[in-house]
Amino acid sequence: MLRAFVAAVLLLIALPSSCAPRPADRWWGHVRWLADDAREGRATGSPGYQAAADYVAREFRRAGARPGGTDGYFQPVRFVGRRIREPECLLALVRNGRADTLALGEDATLSVTYDPPDSLEAEAVFVGYGLQIPEYGYDDLAGIDLRGKIAVILRGGPPSLPANVRAYAQHQGVRWRSLRAAGAIGFVLISDPATLSVPWEQGVRNRFTWGYGLADTALDEHHGEQFKAYVNPARAERFFEGTGHSFDELVAAAHRGDPLPRFPLALRIRARVRIDRREATSPNVVGIIEGSDPSLRGESVVLSAHLDHLGIGAPVEGDSIYNGAMDNASGVATLIEIARALGDARVKPKRSILLLALTGEEEGLLGSCAFAKNPPPAAGTMVANLNLDMFLPIVPLRATVAFGIDESTLGDRYRGFAESSGVRIAPDPAPQQTYFIRSDQFNFVRAGVPALFVEFGGTAEDSTLGKRLKKWQETRYHAPSDDLRQPVDFEAAAAFNRLLAGFTENVANRRERPVWHEGSFFARFARDEAAR
Repeated sequence: MLRAFVAAVLLLIALPSSCAPRPADRWWGHVRWLADDAREGRATGSPGYQAAADYVAREFRRAGARPGGTDGYFQPVRFVGRRIREPECLLALVRNGRADTLALGEDATLSVTYDPPDSLEAEAVFVGYGLQIPEYGYDDLAGIDLRGKIAVILRGGPPSLPANVRAYAQHQGVRWRSLRAAGAIGFVLISDPATLSVPWEQGVRNRFTWGYGLADTALDEHHGEQFKAYVNPARAERFFEGTGHSFDELVAAAHRGDPLPRFPLALRIRARVRIDRREATSPNVVGIIEGSDPSLRGESVVLSAHLDHLGIGAPVEGDSIYNGAMDNASGVATLIEIARALGDARVKPKRSILLLALTGEEEGLLGSCAFAKNPPPAAGTMVANLNLDMFLPIVPLRATVAFGIDESTLGDRYRGFAESSGVRIAPDPAPQQTYFIRSDQFNFVRAGVPALFVEFGGTAEDSTLGKRLKKWQETRYHAPSDDLRQPVDFEAAAAFNRLLAGFTENVANRRERPVWHEGSFFARFARDEAAR
């Protein structure tokens, strides 16, 4: 009897979620399944990812959503996988015929988002932020000869420009399009030390895992790259020797908001890159809850969350599985619970609800790129996107951040709906981190669809919440510790799910479509789509 009693007490201690209300219990059950070690981190193209995709498809079916993909619930996406063979690689700065070899992993890392040439040596030019934004009269490449050269870039953008416009121009596909048109064969990115979201050592530890690009060259925004590298800002000074400029000087100018100079570097970059290559297929998972209004059911409100994470990587304190519980099993679990709530409702929303669990987000928003460029017929006309990614229910739900909130009437509606529900709207906590372009809503924005990326936020009245969210980013983001053994506020998760389900229904039932604000930089994408 005593042994049974002790076992029961230990079980209660080990399962604190058992005290949570049933909706939160269901939500956490999905997170537990998706982020279990058995899924091996759900890397794009892996068996663990496919098992997770099968699970989500089953849950969509149970919620009453019909298949919305091109193959039942699936929309297969073809990838090219690349993995660096770093011991066979070389990166050197050549001055006056003498090579200064960089230590890969310590001084710099080589990107493998492209198929490299056998060898490469080219002149290098510092081009400031490397951005072209003609609508604002801003052009870092004006008057610069980049033909056959490598552009060296300080990550960031001029603070005089709106944060979301700055973020858009820094998207690597957008930036490469400008660099390629100017004749560059590749580029080097150096981060401002003040804007690093994780320490250099943490960011590069998984550089030996497989990385993926889209197999369809028409969709591959890295097409034409011959070289790309990232430089440790603590070791960046070597690039500027002999130029009359220093890295510290350039960073200080950026912090003051001064224009950055542009100048040739007193060196050539020599590189040899060797990779392993393979092909893979990994599906988006698509479900549809059909609208009840015959005149509106051909339009859809898209709820998206990425299903993939980082898989198995470099061990940290003996743990090599990057489970991705908050990033982003949490968002997919919310997707499933919203599907269940809407599926169980006696009165269905007027517009259709498209449920989308995406592959390849961690590889560069690739699954959403493939979907937005080639949506399956079941998607109909997409009128809005609400994207869930690592919303972090680790604090009470007192405030929410919605990236893109000022760009469209979708943001206006969300502001009013959240505040009427007792949830405040918090500002972007770190505009320099360009979160607006770092999750899947960005590809819907570029397809002309008003979109929001929603997560928890801190408040001015309670800075403790913001500090806890920031600490999570610094200690658990893209680490094995983003697992099932971390504090979670189950009441807050349930409240967030109710908020998002209610807002989704609100958007689906209002006859007026969300539209971009007339002055929004991103309204152009809707105009481009309408003109096709």
